[in-house]
Amino acid sequence: MTSPEQSQLGKPARYADRYDATLLFPIARATKREEIGIAGAPPFFGADLWTAFELSWLNARGKPQVAIAHFTVPCETPNIVESKSLKLYLGSYNATVFGSADEVRERLRADLSEAVWRGAPSQSSVGVKLLLPDQFDQEPVQELDGLSLDRLDIDCTQYTPAPELLKAAVGETPVEEVLVSNLLKSNCLVTGQPDWGSVQIRYTGPPIEQGGLLRYLVSFRNHNEFHEQCVERIFMDIWRQCRPSRLAVYARYTRRGGLDINPLRTSHPMQLPPNIRTARQ
Repeated sequence: MTSPEQSQLGKPARYADRYDATLLFPIARATKREEIGIAGAPPFFGADLWTAFELSWLNARGKPQVAIAHFTVPCETPNIVESKSLKLYLGSYNATVFGSADEVRERLRADLSEAVWRGAPSQSSVGVKLLLPDQFDQEPVQELDGLSLDRLDIDCTQYTPAPELLKAAVGETPVEEVLVSNLLKSNCLVTGQPDWGSVQIRYTGPPIEQGGLLRYLVSFRNHNEFHEQCVERIFMDIWRQCRPSRLAVYARYTRRGGLDINPLRTSHPMQLPPNIRTARQ
């Protein structure tokens, strides 16, 4: 089994410019899920929405081509792909000739699908969408919908995850709310580098005390964990502490190395949100 410490994170790396699928480094989801009490099938649905802004290859005449890539990785996959390894893998396309954008898309789909499903008895496909330059101006910038928790004037004193801050008025009439914050910050599990994000919490159930929820989100500020793992921790803490009947947690993290990662976890099947970046992304 691979571990984050075995990856290229925080280490000098050779930037290959010829196609090399072996650069992809899968990391099992199960280990971190066990830490938050998930054994076996997780109690949520969802996906990780990636955007790659630094994708280029050569056409048959040696002329560079560029695109933005959207990847959709189901949360049911046994693995994530470590982000630096994905950056190195995408960089390996830079001096490689492909006959068409379609060929690039199918190669990306095959390699990423193999990596995230590696070790599973059955496999499915990662979603891959390429946006070519004539489509770039169709890419909107949009903030997450919802009532801003950041409007609250509160004291914050805890900077490691504190689920005990989460409170809900169990017994009161259930509400349906969408709450957002731009104050999510965590750190890379291996390097400790800061990861900045915005988070949207959509729930139905007993009213959640908003000041406690904001303090809880701020409590991730010194926490070391990958994006996907932070969102799953947030989902499980709210699910257990506040007992909503329906819950969806969606985070959009700012890009690093030309990549952003945007996990969604939901208690019920729902349509994935459009992969529309926020102003900070």
